[in-house]
Amino acid sequence: MKILFIGDIVGKGGRKAVTELAVKLRQEFGCGLVVANGENMAGGGGINGKCIRAITPAPMVDVITGGDHFWDRKEFLAEAGDFPQVLRPANMSPLQPGKGYGIFTAVGGEEVGVVCLQGRTFLNNQADSPFAAADKIVSEIRHRTSLIIVDFHAEATSEKLALGRYLDGRVSAVLGTHTHVPTADEQVFPGGTAYQTDVGMVGARESILGREIEPVVQKFATGMPARFNVVEKGIRMNATLLEAESATGKAISIKRIVRDL
Repeated sequence: MKILFIGDIVGKGGRKAVTELAVKLRQEFGCGLVVANGENMAGGGGINGKCIRAITPAPMVDVITGGDHFWDRKEFLAEAGDFPQVLRPANMSPLQPGKGYGIFTAVGGEEVGVVCLQGRTFLNNQADSPFAAADKIVSEIRHRTSLIIVDFHAEATSEKLALGRYLDGRVSAVLGTHTHVPTADEQVFPGGTAYQTDVGMVGARESILGREIEPVVQKFATGMPARFNVVEKGIRMNATLLEAESATGKAISIKRIVRDL
């Protein structure tokens, strides 16, 4: 079973790259499921129904995960229930709309569990323990399938590594998002869980995390407020290809994928 995970989609340019490249990559590698982190795809911050509909017609993206910017677009509060394929962080308040995990049917009929979790270190939020949430959710999903993908949206490398090691042997992959910079540490842990600290982003190559360079530089240099506009051209897609055994859920391989639009 091959699964493609696409990194943080940034703005209109990122969405355009996904619509043009996701199907090609799916066919090239024979992927049964495509997952993407979409928390920044509405104007560079947040998510909404229009953006979801743009990238989810079959056979583009099957599942969209979120993170700390998930609720930045107020209109999405009323829309969230319309999109069962969109996952918010599962370790947030149960009073929030939507859900944080689900079981999805891949091409060929295999079931794949997808879990969205948010880190706590260096993120000023009200998230509960991702470790405790993972214990409960993974145990529940494994009653139906051993193929489980975890998107861990977190800032600290140590926290990401810790969760990956904690879940080794219980999930197929723990893939990090949030920092927008792909890491070169993809590996399969001894228990059979594939891991990468950060998948990266679908955003402009000539940018700072998908934003115009000069305002970001000036903000750091002077400490003065600046508007960080999204760069919508010269887009690079960072993604990760996972292959796992359908029967056991154990990862066979993990590979970084880079494509320029």
